[in-house]
Amino acid sequence: MPNRRRAHRPLLTLLAAVALLLGVGAVPAYAEPNEGGSKKLRDALEATAKAHIEAKRKLDGSKRKQKKMATELADLEGRLVELNALVGEVAAQSYRVGRLSAAAVLLDSATPEAFVQRAASLDMMAQRDGRRVRELSEAREAARQAKLAINAEVREQTKQLAVMAKKKKEAEAALAAVSSGSSGGFSGGSSTSARPAPRNSDGSWPGESCSVKDPTTSGCITARTLHMLNQTKAAGYKRYVSCHRSGGSGEHPKGRACDFAAATNGFEDRTATGGDKAYGDNLAAWHVRNADRLGVLYVIWYRQIWHPGTGWRAYGGSGSPAADHTNHVHTSMY
Repeated sequence: MPNRRRAHRPLLTLLAAVALLLGVGAVPAYAEPNEGGSKKLRDALEATAKAHIEAKRKLDGSKRKQKKMATELADLEGRLVELNALVGEVAAQSYRVGRLSAAAVLLDSATPEAFVQRAASLDMMAQRDGRRVRELSEAREAARQAKLAINAEVREQTKQLAVMAKKKKEAEAALAAVSSGSSGGFSGGSSTSARPAPRNSDGSWPGESCSVKDPTTSGCITARTLHMLNQTKAAGYKRYVSCHRSGGSGEHPKGRACDFAAATNGFEDRTATGGDKAYGDNLAAWHVRNADRLGVLYVIWYRQIWHPGTGWRAYGGSGSPAADHTNHVHTSMY
């Protein structure tokens, strides 16, 4: 019997290793059917995060426009100073010479050659002076339009700031059932910055469906989620991950969320400590720091949740490591 047991040990060791690689026997991070709170909460988090991100995009775009127009206005005002000086010279010359008509000046010519020369000079002066006056008028109008455009951008910024403030209140109200207020969040992590995910020409996030093969399951994810997953691994976070999940609500069935195990052996039904806790801290901090580059909606880790409108807040599930997210980092995508 001892010899038989010794003979089976290599096989058992191999099976155990395979089970470890496949995550067999590990508790899945989605052991809680309502991971991330109720459907109402998840829907509210998604809606308010998207609205905040869109308002922030419009606000940043408006600020860039205003900065560009302010530079253009400064150039126009500098040009106005030059043109005012030139037109002033025309006026001063007219005052010195007097209001002689063109005919009188031409008739005062002593010779035909002088007549022709004066005629050409008068024509050039008329064209020059007329152009200066016209340029001054056009520059004044351009400056007026630039000021109106800047004022419009200021109003747009005020509008978007109001939207962001409103969505923050809505997110805080939705989180009230599972949150006791603001929290410290997490710091550290890889100093590597994620490569930005593709955006539309106006800076918005393109709509995506669950159409890409999920390398972590047999399901599908969005292209943006795959980009986030690949960038996360490139930054050094390579422990077990599970993204798509069939059934239920939230972002997992849509291919827009991933759960990153804190433990080296995959999802475990215990609260992470030591190096596992540090790994989760660093990963959560890295996802938040690169949220704008990747298109992150929110992050949940270790009884805390990060939302773009509220920052880090305390978060509580039903008490299990999966529900409280103390054994995995949950990242939802736009």
